Amino acid sequence: MSRRIARVQLDSPLPQLDRLFDYALPAELGDVSPGVRVRVPLRSAGRLVDGYVVEVAEEDDAERPLSEVDNVVSQIAVLPDRLYRLARRTADRAAGSASDILRLVIPKRQVRVEKAWKADAPVPVLGPDAIARASAVLSEYEGLSAVLEERGRAGVEAIPGIRDDMPRWTQLLAAAATHTLAAGASSILVVPDHRDLDRLLTALETMLPAEAIVRHDSRQTNPDRYRGFLRSLEDAPCVVVGNRSAVYSPVRAGLVAIWDDGDSLLGEPLAPYVHARDAALLRQEQESSALLVAAHSRTTDVERLVIHGWLQDVRAARRVLPKVVLSTQHELEAPTQRVHSSAFAAARTATESGPVLVQVSRPGFSPTLVCAECRAPARCAPCGGPLGARHRGAVPVCGWCGRSARAWACPSCSSTQLRLASSGSERTADELGRAFPGVRVIIADGAHPVESVSDKPALVVATRGAEPIAEGGYRAVVLLDGSRMLQAPDLRVGESCLRWWSNAAALAAPGAPIHLVGVDGPVARALATWNQSGYARSELAERAPLHMPPAARVALIEGIGASVERALTSLRALPLPADAILGPVPIESDEDRVRALVRFEYAAGATVATTLRAAVVAEAVKRRRGKAGNNRIPLSLRLDILDPEL
Repeated sequence: MSRRIARVQLDSPLPQLDRLFDYALPAELGDVSPGVRVRVPLRSAGRLVDGYVVEVAEEDDAERPLSEVDNVVSQIAVLPDRLYRLARRTADRAAGSASDILRLVIPKRQVRVEKAWKADAPVPVLGPDAIARASAVLSEYEGLSAVLEERGRAGVEAIPGIRDDMPRWTQLLAAAATHTLAAGASSILVVPDHRDLDRLLTALETMLPAEAIVRHDSRQTNPDRYRGFLRSLEDAPCVVVGNRSAVYSPVRAGLVAIWDDGDSLLGEPLAPYVHARDAALLRQEQESSALLVAAHSRTTDVERLVIHGWLQDVRAARRVLPKVVLSTQHELEAPTQRVHSSAFAAARTATESGPVLVQVSRPGFSPTLVCAECRAPARCAPCGGPLGARHRGAVPVCGWCGRSARAWACPSCSSTQLRLASSGSERTADELGRAFPGVRVIIADGAHPVESVSDKPALVVATRGAEPIAEGGYRAVVLLDGSRMLQAPDLRVGESCLRWWSNAAALAAPGAPIHLVGVDGPVARALATWNQSGYARSELAERAPLHMPPAARVALIEGIGASVERALTSLRALPLPADAILGPVPIESDEDRVRALVRFEYAAGATVATTLRAAVVAEAVKRRRGKAGNNRIPLSLRLDILDPEL
């Protein structure tokens, strides 16, 4: 005698539950479709948990003891097979759980939205004008139309500049999505933050009807996000645009495009920590969609794929080279001088005709204070955090705990006098305001968000990544604090600085000067020659002998000493190089826990991920069978860390 069974993916963060469980389907539930939400009993915990039906099958062994599905939460299939396979494959590559991936993309159920949903969205109709404009934009790039038509993969060097008061990169992605939609397929456009999202939506609205655009944004209300998710389940093609988790949208994608993959916001901070670029690569391979990874400054990750032939190198048919002027630290007249005389003169001339952008590294007035006598860094007595000033003459405030230090005294020399050691956006604006009397000064940073400025004369002092769009483009761009940015203890600091500076330079008007102050060396030369891919290639060559990412994959293992050692023992049984494992070493903030790094080639990725995942599951099971109330995770891991703590 046969019976119906459902294979269910549980919505649980426990690693030992990351597999399909068989449940019997009672007759009273009627027809149950794959992809629907269900509630099922969990015998070990004696409670009901949420899950998704992945498969429905007939089983001949009706005597096998199985628990029954308790109820079907909704008849809507929110987990298509293609989404489950993507989540499963992505999680396996990162040694994580599929349910953690699904939690990022499938919103919580909204009953009212479900009842109002009719699943009858019409196929978008595009006018000939929109298609013609999209074709004109795509023709600016050599071979890009062929990549889209053949559903190939490409790393695209975006043309810098502003056109029609929109960044040209937004028109690039909008044109690619329009081309794909005209061919009857959906697109997924992934951008780092809400500023990029709003700018891209503006460009899309000039080419596509509103009903063809689906927004995927953490700022949306729960009903709006669920409404957009349901739209992406329909057969009618659409364009999904959103932040990093939008890459998992359940549409049948004909195109997946990632903008500015070097931005840290595209790295998922939740387990299993999969970068949107890596998820897009897996998705393209699974669905045979087109894939574009576009940026002004190419990352080493993308350059590695170009070198290996996995991505086609797409550039402008006619290159646009910004006018970059370098001034080294030796050319500054004083060690404390921040603006070179040539940059100052260019800014003064440019403010006569329009806005000038001044990029700085930090927000605030003076993020760092030092002792006026011995120059020792001023620290907060209770927590040891750095002291800063919110304005000239202000009481020092700790940057960590927020306490005021009214009675501060230097522990080294007992002096009570402080000195401003750094300049944030507000102090820079204050100083430039005095140097440029009569010129409006605008601050743009996290505390003072500014989306756009007019073409009237102004000095716009912005932190990196917070630069507003200027009408007609900036008449000059001055990049300050470059030497300070390059001093960050970060494996990718050169890449990051080149990306920040390139994105700022891309906001300049045609022919406007871009002054990089106080920096020389390979990064400065790459910006001056607009050869970011060449810099990425040289960085790869330097990292390869050290087996540092992305020349090799790196896993971070943390946990209780004995658990980490058992995981490393299982890895030592694999054919890995003798120097593959670094550590373990104690974690300073927790003496009971240790940390280790494992470096391995991409070809060994599946074996290493499977081995580490088995170790995590084994430790989780052992912990559950041990003492109750022990809530400490014995072993955690993270694959493909971008900047290992050397």
